[in-house]
Amino acid sequence: MADTVKAIRMHRTGGPEVLEYVDVEVGAPGPGEARVRQHAIGVNFIDVYFRTGLYPQPLPAGAGMEGAGVVEAVGEGVTEVKVGDRVAYAGRPNGAYAQVRNMPASILLRLPDDIDFETGAAMMLQGMTVQYLLNRTYKVKAGDTILFHAAAGGVGLIACQWAKAIGAKLIGTVGSDEKGKLALAAGAAHVINYNTENFVERVKEITGGAKVPVVYDSIGASTFIGSLDCLQPLGMMVSFGSASGPVPPFSLQELASRGSLFITRPTLFSYAAKRADLEAMAADLFAMVSSGKVKIDIHQRYPLAEAARAHEELEARKTTGSSILVP
Repeated sequence: MADTVKAIRMHRTGGPEVLEYVDVEVGAPGPGEARVRQHAIGVNFIDVYFRTGLYPQPLPAGAGMEGAGVVEAVGEGVTEVKVGDRVAYAGRPNGAYAQVRNMPASILLRLPDDIDFETGAAMMLQGMTVQYLLNRTYKVKAGDTILFHAAAGGVGLIACQWAKAIGAKLIGTVGSDEKGKLALAAGAAHVINYNTENFVERVKEITGGAKVPVVYDSIGASTFIGSLDCLQPLGMMVSFGSASGPVPPFSLQELASRGSLFITRPTLFSYAAKRADLEAMAADLFAMVSSGKVKIDIHQRYPLAEAARAHEELEARKTTGSSILVP
């Protein structure tokens, strides 16, 4: 039996106005699927990339890839979750911006009782991103000094706390003094306002000229070459987003001339492709949050119907921390 529920749908790519609040029919879950009634939905910059068409997808389409709620029904062959489970997830297919959805049970994770739905929805994509960036892409150790761009964003504030918890010093870049205060409060060792300071020169000052072994950069075009200039020889450039636009083509000689640098463009979905890895990453994140070492700061809440406004404010860099939609 099908239920009629509210959801966001896109029939074309473009600005926030293409996000339409409509009625959709949700039937019984198919094989390998679970039906989830969502209590909270995460909003992330990757949702903007799909909306604008930077990341292509067949249309019409849903939006959003992160949420938390309760399993209402399961399809044939589902073993990961059962009816009544509190769950959270981050992953494709897109379609999280909905009151109820059928989705692959393989990406659902049981949410610990001490983590509420809003926290669950706000932390999965950003928190598991920090988990793999700091543990697997480059293994950050106690005593390391690292550079993390956009330190007052959702991913950044989690990274500030996580780095501090493992004894690393995080230098965070921010776009305003107010955002700098947020990053420092979250555990950044130093902040650099890239609108008033040269972040490359400041990194050299802070490190006594030694520079850093790793840079985490989700800004993209406007910070890319500067990020390379902050790296020690044999350092690792981790380009994991493009908020200011895609990184332009560059010569590999740029890496050689700075001391045989490494560069990677990781995605959460590659790191979490195997169920065992996904469960291990989530367990690490849940432990960090349950222990209080990492607090998820939800600074913006919007009704599901106002998804377009959430996107407008995210793109205008008016948001800090995490944003959620409430269905």
